[in-house]
Amino acid sequence: MVDLPVFGRPARLMWSKQRWLCPNRSCPIVTWTEQDSRIGTSKCALTTRAARWATVQVGRHGRAVSEVAADLGCDWHTVMDAVVVFGAPLINDPGRFGEVTAIGLDETLYVREGVYRKQVWSTQIVDVQRGQLLDVLAGKDAATCCAWFENRPAGWCERVKWATLDLSSLYRTVFDTMLPDAVQVADPFHVVQLANHALDECRRRVQNDTLGHRGRRDDPLYRCRRQLVMAQERLTVDGRERLMGLLAAGDPAREVWFAWNAKEVVRQIYSHTDTEVATAWVAEIVRDFADETMPFEVRRLGRTIKRWKDQIVAWHASHVSNGPTEAINNLVKRVKRTAFGFRRFQHYRIRALLYAGKPDWSLLTQITP
Repeated sequence: MVDLPVFGRPARLMWSKQRWLCPNRSCPIVTWTEQDSRIGTSKCALTTRAARWATVQVGRHGRAVSEVAADLGCDWHTVMDAVVVFGAPLINDPGRFGEVTAIGLDETLYVREGVYRKQVWSTQIVDVQRGQLLDVLAGKDAATCCAWFENRPAGWCERVKWATLDLSSLYRTVFDTMLPDAVQVADPFHVVQLANHALDECRRRVQNDTLGHRGRRDDPLYRCRRQLVMAQERLTVDGRERLMGLLAAGDPAREVWFAWNAKEVVRQIYSHTDTEVATAWVAEIVRDFADETMPFEVRRLGRTIKRWKDQIVAWHASHVSNGPTEAINNLVKRVKRTAFGFRRFQHYRIRALLYAGKPDWSLLTQITP
């Protein structure tokens, strides 16, 4: 720390420019300024040491900017400007990515803006092998994602072996265009979730067809709604008997029963790790679900599985999923909750990458704005 006098400001908020007053009253200059980069830079109102500390607190520990500003006794913008100045080199470090062999895409809500609360989304690009946030893109359109992959260094995209997604046709288009050599993998959770949605839609339709109203407390199908989406092996003996009894009372055509069995059949895709068995099993599902005796929701589920059969079977060879991407989304939402929302996408992106992007924090001491 340079031992220079500071007038009217606490020592932790030293400016790099100091105003000096000549003690000689006959001096024609009277006042002048000096600048010393060892104290701070013109881009940052904090000292370099304080700015680095604030960047670690906000970026690495996920603290609110207002909380750090209160600790330093300064303004919110002073701390946020320091985080931008010192955080940008960390997230732009070319060595941050490392060797990426499996990648995932997913979107999350960035902000609701305007009078009509229009939803603005962001896309997270994640290394699912290491659970690392690679980048945050504005919007969720295919063109933005393709441009990001286009800007990668030569040979980077060719080294990506697996590409995970949540049955999104938009991200499938991105992978088909920019990562043609990568094997696409459908996330198992979303496949089973799709079967659960089909079962729930069937239950709601049968409820309205048989009783003419939505589910009520005493209706049989409404009473068993939770047992229907529960895994079969988790049902107790009494729970299974209760489920079968309620289905017999509220499902005269056994449509919900067929949908429940279809859901369990889809779950059994992931009960083993054999690729050949999975291929045969998916083909059997597609053929059986297309039967005219099946409920409409089951036939639609079968068409979806047919469209994604290669991606579903690919999990048995890769064993990668979109789970790490969902976990990163949770970290990004935590940053957004801590900040009580964002107005500038730049601040949102920098804070998310500092918190979940695994930057090399040892480089912070080498950054000199």
